Amino acid sequence: MGLLQQLSEELETLVARVTPAVVAVEHARGHGTGLVLASDGYVLTNHHVVRDRQGSVRVRFAEGRDANARVVGVDPRTDLAVLRVDATGLTTLPLASTRDVKVGQLVVAIGNPLRFERSVSLGVVSALDRFLPAPGGVSFEGMIQTDAAINPGNSGGPLVSMHGAVVGISTAIIPYAQGIGFAVPASTAHWVAAVLTKKGMIERPYVGIAARSEQLTPPLSQLAGQLRAVRVITVGSGTPAAAAGLRDGDVLFACNDEPVASVDDLQKVMVLANAREVRVRYVRGEQRGEAFLRPRMPASFTAA
Repeated sequence: MGLLQQLSEELETLVARVTPAVVAVEHARGHGTGLVLASDGYVLTNHHVVRDRQGSVRVRFAEGRDANARVVGVDPRTDLAVLRVDATGLTTLPLASTRDVKVGQLVVAIGNPLRFERSVSLGVVSALDRFLPAPGGVSFEGMIQTDAAINPGNSGGPLVSMHGAVVGISTAIIPYAQGIGFAVPASTAHWVAAVLTKKGMIERPYVGIAARSEQLTPPLSQLAGQLRAVRVITVGSGTPAAAAGLRDGDVLFACNDEPVASVDDLQKVMVLANAREVRVRYVRGEQRGEAFLRPRMPASFTAA
């Protein structure tokens, strides 16, 4: 059997296996795509697909069945939302670890571009950890870039590896560009969806730093013991970060003994810690250090 024929047959098998977990999401003012997260009716999609919708979202499954859905929770910062459909026994897809995603890896995007349901496109992972400005002053960090065709309506649909695991959630395109699409990493979607399912929102503690993810080179990578970390750009005056002794230029590589490779990692640890104090470890110059942060909690945040 030739390599192309083998690839074609493997793609056919992959698509047949994953499409039952992909749904169309529609309402009076727009449409998009969703991914079944749990067999008892939880569906993941983009926030911008269901923005401000209350009780008027419809979900259509692969076999053609329609059902009403309600919005369980939204997170504009990651452009993710969770819906709940009154259904059980649904087909689901696993969310992969971002560490399993490599540049050049083949991926398949599945969605409903322009209401052409369950359209399939093949491409590669073009880049990782992209920074993408978004409307309303929000910026998306750590995005997966792909050249798999993504068009209006693909939003909320899965970006799937050849192993059948979801590596990202299709989210954005650059208008007038070709072959430049972006997806929220599955590792981000995993923890955000879990919190949205439980609480309906993401309550991010305030630390008071401007920061970015950064690829480390020696000797920084050797001091941190990892290849990526978070560079502190600015520490705000009078903030929890300033009170803890953090400085501009510090490189944060761990929080509560969890490795921190991105701003999303840092936010995840602080959100899930549900604590009044967290410990961050950093590199400053040629020295390692640690600081104890006491983040300012949102009014509705219940600390342990």
